[in-house]
Amino acid sequence: MEASWRQVAGGRGRARGRATAAPSPGNGLHLRGAGGGREAGSGGAAAPGPSPRGAASAAAAAELMAQRKFEEIKKANQAAAKKLVEEHFSSSSEEEGDEDLEGKQGKIVANTFITYTTQTDGDVRELERTKQYLNEAFQAGAMTCLICIASVKRNQAVWSCSGCFCIFHMPCIQKWAKDSQFLVSSLTDDDFGRRDYPWPCPKCRFEYKRSDTPSRYYCYCGKVEDPPLDPWLVPHSCGQVCEREFKPPCGHKCLLLCHPGPCPPCPKMVTTTCYCKKAKPIPRRCSAKEWSCQQACGRKLLCGQHKCENPCHAGSCPPCPRVSRQKCVCGKQVTERSCASPLWHCDQVCGKTLPCGNHTCEQICHVGACGECPRSGKRFCPCQKSKFSLPCTEDVPTCGDSCDKLLECGVHRCSQRCHRGPCETCRQEVEKQCRCGKHTKRMPCHKPYLCETKCVKMRDCQKHQCKRKCCPGNCTPCDQNCGRTLGCRNHKCPSVCHRGSCYPCPETVDVKCNCGSTKVTVPCGRERTTRPPKCKELCSRPPTCHHTSQEKHRCHFGSCPPCHQPCQKVLEKCGHLCPAPCHDQALIKQTGRHQPTGPWEQPSEPAFIQAALPCPPCQVPIPMQCLGKHEVSPLPCHAVGPYSCKRVCGRTLDCQNHTCMKECHKVTETEACIGKNKAGPECLQCEEGCSKSRPVGCPHPCVLPCHPGECPPCVQMLRIKCHCKITTLYVECRKITTADINEKNRLSCCKDQCPKELPCGHRCKEMCHPGECPFNCNQKVKLRCPCKRIKKEFQCNKVRENQISIECDATCKEMKRKASEIKEAEAKAALEEEKRRQQAELEAFENRLKGRRKKNRKRDEVAVEPTLWQKYKYHLLPVCAVLVLVFAWYIAPGAA
Repeated sequence: MEASWRQVAGGRGRARGRATAAPSPGNGLHLRGAGGGREAGSGGAAAPGPSPRGAASAAAAAELMAQRKFEEIKKANQAAAKKLVEEHFSSSSEEEGDEDLEGKQGKIVANTFITYTTQTDGDVRELERTKQYLNEAFQAGAMTCLICIASVKRNQAVWSCSGCFCIFHMPCIQKWAKDSQFLVSSLTDDDFGRRDYPWPCPKCRFEYKRSDTPSRYYCYCGKVEDPPLDPWLVPHSCGQVCEREFKPPCGHKCLLLCHPGPCPPCPKMVTTTCYCKKAKPIPRRCSAKEWSCQQACGRKLLCGQHKCENPCHAGSCPPCPRVSRQKCVCGKQVTERSCASPLWHCDQVCGKTLPCGNHTCEQICHVGACGECPRSGKRFCPCQKSKFSLPCTEDVPTCGDSCDKLLECGVHRCSQRCHRGPCETCRQEVEKQCRCGKHTKRMPCHKPYLCETKCVKMRDCQKHQCKRKCCPGNCTPCDQNCGRTLGCRNHKCPSVCHRGSCYPCPETVDVKCNCGSTKVTVPCGRERTTRPPKCKELCSRPPTCHHTSQEKHRCHFGSCPPCHQPCQKVLEKCGHLCPAPCHDQALIKQTGRHQPTGPWEQPSEPAFIQAALPCPPCQVPIPMQCLGKHEVSPLPCHAVGPYSCKRVCGRTLDCQNHTCMKECHKVTETEACIGKNKAGPECLQCEEGCSKSRPVGCPHPCVLPCHPGECPPCVQMLRIKCHCKITTLYVECRKITTADINEKNRLSCCKDQCPKELPCGHRCKEMCHPGECPFNCNQKVKLRCPCKRIKKEFQCNKVRENQISIECDATCKEMKRKASEIKEAEAKAALEEEKRRQQAELEAFENRLKGRRKKNRKRDEVAVEPTLWQKYKYHLLPVCAVLVLVFAWYIAPGAA
């Protein structure tokens, strides 16, 4: 697939041997191919150059290509801008001011809770748990994926567990679910990977089905897929109302904006009664609608004799706590028992006479009749082959047949005669195979055969060997401890040795501020990368400078910031107070350290030490006048004295045209200079030339040095071009600068004919002049009729004004008529030839449909013989055209 800017419209390639269609503004398509560039439907020869339609098509294709390229660049720029915005808000720890960040988070939390607090009249006590989840969403490092132990950023796709509400990266939880299902199915499923095994949450072990494996990124409430990044919403939230069902369900939905963590208790007001239904219904919160009136319950207990004396309570009443004398079910014994369990059995044999009259009931204390005698009716012999009808007082005899019961070995049968009691052990010698199937041995059937070979298979952990003697193949699970270091790098896995990734470390660590009053709880392993929380308490360290108290600032790690309070020490020279910031603990670069001996030795980093600096010079402003008396400026107290204001002196020199350009200096004023701002003996002397303005058009400077008064007239020659820009003229400068417009035109004329061309193409007949040439051309030009046969001569200006035209005569019209008749004859002959060919094809097709076939008959062949015009039209057309041109050339001079 080529780039869009390489995809050019059809018909521009160098296709040879095939026709390509190119769009044209007319009706139909122009076919270009290997046919010499002819256009379909035209009877003439090939065009000598590109047609106007082809040029228009190429221009349209170029414009389309440029438009596509512009759209691609526009999309690329938009994608780059979007990526820049996402990276700007990608981290939850944005570098903003503390107060601005806290205010922004407070507004977001308030907007999230606004729909809930309107129902509770501002009561937010039930929102503490949800508020904790919201604060963790903003706290840097608090939202951590327990699988990869990395921070969860704003622009990353996440998944939230519905059991513990822990947040994981989408790729991490997908890999976790896939690995968990693979491990379980590979160990327990014969049909590997076919059964639907659940996978657990890495934190709470809540099990999910295979179909619940997350595949798309949704917001917390599950309404919006791929929620957009918005800095004024909770990260990964859509900003809509949550509307999840409360747990336990009450019929209402959550009123908060889309939020992490569990939904708070339902804030709706409902009218409900107490557990025992005795009190009147009162309005209560839906989350606390079940309540007790504290009156006696009064419901009848299961014993059927007493009533419940407990206060109004939920659920069933407890068992009756009273004690009474009760008989057992057989009625032989009476004892004191709990009223809640009236039915009980003693440990005596029933002993009642059975219906046979010969035996007694041997059951322990029971309810109901004793039943029939177990020895009555038809009974089987011990081997269960013969059946006897005997009185209950006689025992069933043996039948004398072989026992034939299956022995304990499960292979052989008992060979003794019918006997009472259990069969003996199997004593036949057989070739037995050991449990692992590697060895065989001849031995008694009832004895098990276990070899001494140890199993070398790997257990389910794929790390340790089974090493059980004569293992049948179902190796026991590994009983050793895993002991691998968890992702936190602090603890080891306490589980039994297993395959796959270990569960995340369940421990948490408190990251505290310097004073310990503020802390944040993070998963184990994140304490090294989590920034300590920002404590709002003030720093309690004593000041390290000469001030009695330090500036107020919050709790922090490291040394306190430099003191910025004014020094206020009394300066020795002037007695003013030092207004500079405190400089008792200034950082000074240490000098005189070891210098490197050569380029092979790495230079050491500069060291800084804290030291007290002396007070800076006094900066109290004192008004002082400069040397040249230009201004009165306030000078620092330590620099009071005569000074130069650095301005130009500005006093008028003797030439009365320039001023002194020296920097502000001392001037000795004489009696003639007082109050007149004249130059003194210390000022400069004027050495420049005359700089007065010259007359308009004079490019020459004044020949005199700088002087007072007017300059003399300029007598130098000025070189100028004539009006036609060909001849160079020399004129005195004062003449050209003082002349009017007519005089200037006369001085600039070279007296030659104007070389300019008129619009008609002829040369101007006037003498060298300014401006545009007059259009009055009188030269003769030739005109022809539309067919180019008749020609005549006329004046150029009349022809340009369209006053004369030549029309074709009768001879011209006769020639046009003959040419059109020739074209019509050609078209008519071509049409007749096409009809004749179609008729021949139709007759051949009808003959083939008749089905008259003979054995040796050949297929019908229709041969259409071309006409003489079709054979020689390409030769006759050029000859006819040449004859017409020759005839027109001979007639043209005679008509003229």
